Amino acid sequence: MRIRIAHSPDSDDAFMFYPMVSGEIDTEGFQIEHVLADIETLNREAFKGTYEVSAISFHAYPYVANKYLVLPSGGSVGDGYGPIVVTKKPLDTLRGKRVAIPGKLTTAYLVLKLYEPDFCEEVVPFDQVMDKVESQEADAGLVIHEGQISYADRGLLKFVDLGQWWKEKTGLALPLGCNVVRKDLGEETIRKIERLMRRSVEYALSNVDKALEYARDYARDIKESQEKAFKFVSMYVNSRTVDYGEDGRQAVRLLLSLGRERGIINVDIPSTIFSDEV
Repeated sequence: MRIRIAHSPDSDDAFMFYPMVSGEIDTEGFQIEHVLADIETLNREAFKGTYEVSAISFHAYPYVANKYLVLPSGGSVGDGYGPIVVTKKPLDTLRGKRVAIPGKLTTAYLVLKLYEPDFCEEVVPFDQVMDKVESQEADAGLVIHEGQISYADRGLLKFVDLGQWWKEKTGLALPLGCNVVRKDLGEETIRKIERLMRRSVEYALSNVDKALEYARDYARDIKESQEKAFKFVSMYVNSRTVDYGEDGRQAVRLLLSLGRERGIINVDIPSTIFSDEV
C-alpha cells in the first residue's frame, strides 16, 4: 500500500523522518512516498485531503478535522520557546505595525494574534520573512524554522519569543506543528501509521549522529554549523515528539479554544483530536 507522507523541507522534519527515508525501520508493508512542501502549502492541501499523512500547523487542524486525526507522535512543541518576532530597529509595540508572516494558517500567526490582535500582516514565503525586515519593507517579521537560531547573524533584533510568552501566560508548552492521518484509511492502517511514526522518531533520537547528518542538508543558513543544527533539531524533536503527554494535549486544546474564543479560528473545535483517542 502506498502512503504519501508530506512534510516541510526543514531540518527537524528531516531528522524525524530520516529512518523512513533511509529504510532503517520496518514500514510494515507500506510503500512510503515523501512529499516536500512548505507548511502553509501543506495546510492548504489538507483542506482537500490530498495526502494520507501530512505535517500541518495546529492552527489549521480545526478546519480539516473532518478529514484527519492528529497522530500522537511527530509533533513540534516549543517548551518555553517558539516562533519569534524580529525587527531591524527597536520597537515599543507591534500595534499598527507592518508584520511579515509566513501564512495565516500557521500556528505562529495564531499565537501572534493572541499576543497582539492589532497589526497589519503581509503574507510572504517563510524563507523571505527576514528579507522583508532587513529591507525595511516590513516593520517586523514572524520567524519560524531555523531563523529562530540565525536571526542575530543577520543583524536583526528579537522583539518577542512567542513560546516564552505562552509559557509565562499558561505554564504550558506551545504546540506548533503536528502530523495528521486521514480518517478514511481505516483503523487498522491508522494504527500501523501510529506505530511507524513513533518508531521513526524513537530511532532518530537513538541514532542522533546519523539522523543529524541527513537533516543538516535541510538546515538552510545554519547547515554549516553542526552545533546550531543540533540545537534547532533538539528544540523540536525530543520526548514530546515521541508523545505529546497529557499536558501537551491540554496545551493543544487550550490553544485552539482560545483561538476560537478570540475569533481567530472561525470553526468549532472538535472534541476528538488525536488518533489514539478514537
